[in-house]
Amino acid sequence: MTTLARFNPFSELRDPFSDDFFKGFGMRPVYRLMEGEPQMRLDLSEDEKNFFVKAEIPGVNKEDIKVSVDGNQVSVSAEVRKEKEQKEGAKVIRSERYYGSVSRSFTLDENVDQAAAQAKYENGVLQLTLPKKHNGKSQVLKIA
Repeated sequence: MTTLARFNPFSELRDPFSDDFFKGFGMRPVYRLMEGEPQMRLDLSEDEKNFFVKAEIPGVNKEDIKVSVDGNQVSVSAEVRKEKEQKEGAKVIRSERYYGSVSRSFTLDENVDQAAAQAKYENGVLQLTLPKKHNGKSQVLKIA
C-alpha cells in the first residue's frame, strides 16, 4: 500500500535556507548566526497573600529597568544595549551593536498593594513580590 505524504507549499517560506540547501558547501546559513532581538521570559506564581514574578532580562543594568503597577495591571520594560567588537591586532574585524527595548504587560486577578510591592534584580533575573490588596467588599447583584 502506498503512503501519502503531505506537501506544504509554504514550508520554503518559513525556512528557505534549510540544511539541504547548503549541503556540500560546508557552512551554516547566515540567518542562524545572527542573534535575534532579546525577549523577556516571565514566570508568575501566587500564594494566599502575594503574586511572585520572575523575569529573565540578561545583560541589562538595573537602572534601565522600569516596573509599573496600576491596580491589577503590571508592566515591565527595559532598555537593552549590546555592543560587541572583535579586534585582530590594531584593526577592527567585526563590530555589532543592538539598541532597543523589551516590555511585557499582564493583568492579575486581584489588585496589588503598590506601597508594599518589592523588586530585586540580580544575575539577570528580576524578582517582584506583589502583595494582594484585598478590598474586603464584594458586591452581590440583585436579579430583576
